Amino acid sequence: MRQVLQKALLTALFVAFAIAGSALAQSASESMKEAGHSLENAMGNAYHGTVTAVDDTSLTAKVKTALHDDKLTEGSDIHVTTVAGVVTLRGAVASSEVSSHAQKLAQDTAGVKGVKNELKYP
Repeated sequence: MRQVLQKALLTALFVAFAIAGSALAQSASESMKEAGHSLENAMGNAYHGTVTAVDDTSLTAKVKTALHDDKLTEGSDIHVTTVAGVVTLRGAVASSEVSSHAQKLAQDTAGVKGVKNELKYP
């Protein structure tokens, strides 16, 4: 009887370890899949963030060039920053006319999604 009990106990332990091992393997597999998806998402976000930063830098340069090349705004102290296609104009200009004109130049620049005009004038 004792041998039968030992065999039953060993069989039960073997089955328990097999189930636990299978569950651990499945859990590890799921963890690896999640890690892979997380890495893929992180890489995608980094790529899109880099593309956005490059686009923003290009837009900033285009707006600065337009302001510099324009007779009304060429001598003005206008600082340009761009975040996600939205251009912000800061600094001091001579009049509301120059401020409005600078805003229009920025808005008319290809690729600009919006303009925040924070220009100051007397």
